[in-house]
Amino acid sequence: MTSHRPPIVMPDTKRRRASTGEKIETIMNLARRLPLTRQILADQLAQATPSQMEFMEEWMRAELDSRERSKRSRLLKQAGFPADKELDGYDWTPIRFPVDYGRQQIESLDFIDRHEDLVLFGPPGTGKTHLAIALGRNACRKSIPVRYYTAASLVMRLLRSQADDRLDRELTLIGRTPLLIIDELGYVPIDEEGSRLLFQVVTNAYETQSIIYTTNIEFSGWGRIFGDPNMAAAIIDRTVHHGRMIRFEGESWRKTHALMQ
Repeated sequence: MTSHRPPIVMPDTKRRRASTGEKIETIMNLARRLPLTRQILADQLAQATPSQMEFMEEWMRAELDSRERSKRSRLLKQAGFPADKELDGYDWTPIRFPVDYGRQQIESLDFIDRHEDLVLFGPPGTGKTHLAIALGRNACRKSIPVRYYTAASLVMRLLRSQADDRLDRELTLIGRTPLLIIDELGYVPIDEEGSRLLFQVVTNAYETQSIIYTTNIEFSGWGRIFGDPNMAAAIIDRTVHHGRMIRFEGESWRKTHALMQ
């Protein structure tokens, strides 16, 4: 004689847990398919209890925070910084600021909003690149897009895009970036065509973007960088009009901390 076992009855706790899991999966699938519509949201809020409204507010704040974190991470990656330099612990003693501009202003990044330029000028190893990168990383954390280039790498990038018949697209991409960092200007000679392309970037940026230059060559020597005194004069004229020179002094940090003495 065959005995029949009674059906297994799931305890309420297990049943609720399974039901909750299924509901979560359903909601997640709906979220992937359906962005929020303001009118539908307004209709649902009109019927929501205070606790439901509180939940929805926390949910949306968490979503916005997550998006901001993702954006900052993406901007830091896209900027192309060669190192993770920060302002924490930075040695400001070698820097000589203009009379009307100091550490507080430069850290606030106010020059970006005003489309002003900074020229970080001084001997090698005095912290110019460190400061430029640290300011750029802070800008990314404030959701401001940045692009970092050495002068040589920017010129090579422009020359390649010109050879590939995509120069206009490259210039448009560069032109959308509120802050450009052009590092090591004057460290490597630039030929005539490279100078012309770099001049185009600087001209396009005038009064629409900010540029941070790092260089060990004073304005009087920029004619040698660009190979054309008139072109150099035009760039200097634009930079001086909406820019400030930050002077660096002292010994090279790398030299004073070198293993080989």
